Amino acid sequence: MRLTLWLAAAILLVDQALKYWVVHVLRLDRVREIDVLPPWLNLRMAWNQGVNFGLFASDQSVMRWVLVAVAIAISLWIWIWVWRSNGGLLARISAGLLIGGAIGNVIDRLWYGAVADFLNMSLPGWQNPYSFNVADISIFAGAIGLILLPQKPKQPPTRKPRRTTSDKTRDGAGKAG
Repeated sequence: MRLTLWLAAAILLVDQALKYWVVHVLRLDRVREIDVLPPWLNLRMAWNQGVNFGLFASDQSVMRWVLVAVAIAISLWIWIWVWRSNGGLLARISAGLLIGGAIGNVIDRLWYGAVADFLNMSLPGWQNPYSFNVADISIFAGAIGLILLPQKPKQPPTRKPRRTTSDKTRDGAGKAG
């Protein structure tokens, strides 16, 4: 589980450093857009109050706290699940990606009131209306990894053979005296 923790921490660090750089150094929240490699890669500021693609977005403060609670609960559940299942390398990596990304977006909701999305990838002749961030990529990759994990075949429960009277006698347990 150390790998999961280290990977989650690395994702969290990279995500928060990039968000800080984009919002506070580049001031993308004021500039709104910067073309990096148009149309392939652009920086487009979007404050996401919902989940992916703005689902469940609301101006209500209560929804912000619901999404924070859900993200923390899912992160804890994934951690416990992978720990208890003694998951393999792919499970631990996937869990680290998902947990690191989820906590990164939780921090945004706590600091900014919404998630700072800024990456935008489009194609020639098609402008993608959505922005995302490193945490979103990490959550998506981690979830896909956990979904695609090969399931361990269920093994029938092994039962110890019952000891018979002759076994007890042979072991000396049945002797009187």
